[in-house]
Amino acid sequence: MKKSLFAAALMSLVLAACGGQKTEQAVEAAASAAEAAASAAEVAASAVETAAASAAETAEAVAASATETAADAAASAADAAAEAATAAASAAEAAASEAK
Repeated sequence: MKKSLFAAALMSLVLAACGGQKTEQAVEAAASAAEAAASAAEVAASAVETAAASAAETAEAVAASATETAADAAASAADAAAEAATAAASAAEAAASEAK
């Protein structure tokens, strides 16, 4: 009976030791997974930062282009107004000349 009890206790110790290794391996695997997740989060944050910077640069370029286009349109409108004023002055001068 003592031998059976000793064998059972020894077997329990062996099983506990083996189970402890599996637990340690599980903890290591979980830690590795956590490190991988943290690394992936850093990569994602970097990608978001890069995308935001690119979007800001694109928005700035679009705004500059829109400003330039608006300035060109305003200059064209001013030229057209000047031509219309010149034509109106010429027409008024011609009408005054005929009235004499």
